[in-house]
Amino acid sequence: MSRRSVYDWGQLLMDDDQKTERYNRPVRADARRNIDALLRAARAVFDASGVDAPVKEIADRAGVGVGTLYRHFPQRPDLITAIIRKEVDACADAASLLLARHAPAEALARWMQRLVDLVATKRGLGAALHSGNPAYQSLPGSVHGRLTPALQGLLDAAVAAGTVRADVDASELLLAAMRVAAPASDGDIAQARRMVALMVDGVRFGAGAPSERDGNRAPSGRPRAKRPRK
Repeated sequence: MSRRSVYDWGQLLMDDDQKTERYNRPVRADARRNIDALLRAARAVFDASGVDAPVKEIADRAGVGVGTLYRHFPQRPDLITAIIRKEVDACADAASLLLARHAPAEALARWMQRLVDLVATKRGLGAALHSGNPAYQSLPGSVHGRLTPALQGLLDAAVAAGTVRADVDASELLLAAMRVAAPASDGDIAQARRMVALMVDGVRFGAGAPSERDGNRAPSGRPRAKRPRK
């Protein structure tokens, strides 16, 4: 996989103000059902046939007319952006749900695997996202604004429980996890899950011990060895 295919998710997953306002605008229940059906259908069709698949194929799979598709998503980039937005929102919302159902360390581990699923969403969309189309370059990089607080909440809970190191930066961990999970965008989800699981093991190492910031840890992250008494 090329370095380019990792791409900067901070640029891919962000929305400009106009798109945010349009997609957050309240809609009727039947319109919401159509939108959700179109997003599910588009993701499946793009994954199977690529982003240049005919829009009629998407509409047919969703059980709506082509006119309905264009009414909600006038341009193809609008549809692709909406798919990504939906997945990012679902990933962020999953953090609190996992904390309510699992111990903090387990909730963190499960959410980090949820990131793999998010990165896998890019499969089938890569041709469009890397096309240089200005429609995608205008998307502000809000991945951190949406996902970092979710990850921070998980880390705070795990630190309070003494199961995760206190010196883990949520923003850095998110960026590292997205990059490590990059093989999922090429279909190698199993490898991505193994690598992310190793990262989770890493943030558990030294849990409950004083952080390096208070001078009680060596630069390596391991506890300083006690000097023998004379």
